[in-house]
Amino acid sequence: MSRTVFCRKYQEELEGLDAPPFPGPKGVDIFEHVSKKAWKEWMSHQTMLINEKHLNMMEPSSRAYLSEQMMKFLSGEEYDAADGYVPPEQQ
Repeated sequence: MSRTVFCRKYQEELEGLDAPPFPGPKGVDIFEHVSKKAWKEWMSHQTMLINEKHLNMMEPSSRAYLSEQMMKFLSGEEYDAADGYVPPEQQ
C-alpha cells in the first residue's frame, strides 16, 4: 500500500513521495505535505522556467528565484509562468 499525504497544493489526500526530494527541513516538509502528482507537475514547470527564462543554475539568484517559485507552486499560490506560455488545454 502506498503512503498518502494531505497535499498542500490540491487540498486532498493523494499518494505521497517515496522519499524526500532533497535533504534538510524543506525536503522533509515537501515529503510530508506534497503529493507525487504535485511534485511531478512542479518538476515539469521548473524545467519550463529554467529553459524559457534562461536561468543559470550556477547563479545563487536563479536558485533563489526557483526555490521561491517552487514554494508558491506547491502551496497553491500564484506563481510565474514563462512569458507567452499558453497551457495546451487553452490553445
